[in-house]
Amino acid sequence: MLVAFDFDGTLSDSEMTVLLGNQNDTAEDMAEITERAMNDEIEYAESLYQRCALLEGLSERQADDAFGQVQLRPGAADVIEALREAGVYVCILTGGFERGVEAALEAEGVEVDAIVANRLPIVDGELTGAVEGPLIEGTKDDALDIVTTIVGEDRADTVAVGDGANDLPMLEVAGLAVGFDPKPAVAPSCDTIVETMDELADLLEGEDVL
Repeated sequence: MLVAFDFDGTLSDSEMTVLLGNQNDTAEDMAEITERAMNDEIEYAESLYQRCALLEGLSERQADDAFGQVQLRPGAADVIEALREAGVYVCILTGGFERGVEAALEAEGVEVDAIVANRLPIVDGELTGAVEGPLIEGTKDDALDIVTTIVGEDRADTVAVGDGANDLPMLEVAGLAVGFDPKPAVAPSCDTIVETMDELADLLEGEDVL
């Protein structure tokens, strides 16, 4: 069994690009672009390029300060821990940034089996305004296929948990699609919807995943 989580908006209620934008007063612009993407008004890749361009010149120290503020949602660490203790393969597939995901997990003392995320290149101690990684143009169904192939799991035996438009590809192909307080454009593609990590834990127990 394999469970694939989105990060921003699902495992975490932090929005990484907004936290980064707080460091150079572009947070409002970030939030507006994010909202348009999550509601499927603009392509996710385009939204990410636009947001990261606003970070050009941000120092590595400022970026680390922002990533240090990324937090897991209450109860998320418990769900991850319970899944791993049950022998479930846990992966995070996110258009967010690897360093923020790692910082949040480390702060809670939990680990996952795999993180597929993007990166912000740094040159001479400053962000370049570019973004690199597999989940910019690439989609989460492809990422899920790669992970299941590596792990040897059947896609029918996967659970995907997400909330935004960029989660739709993995929600549509997973064995069980769980919307975590999903955006209106996403809800119709979910098999079931939860609002809290406690509800998610109950659901996973009911589905014999936990």
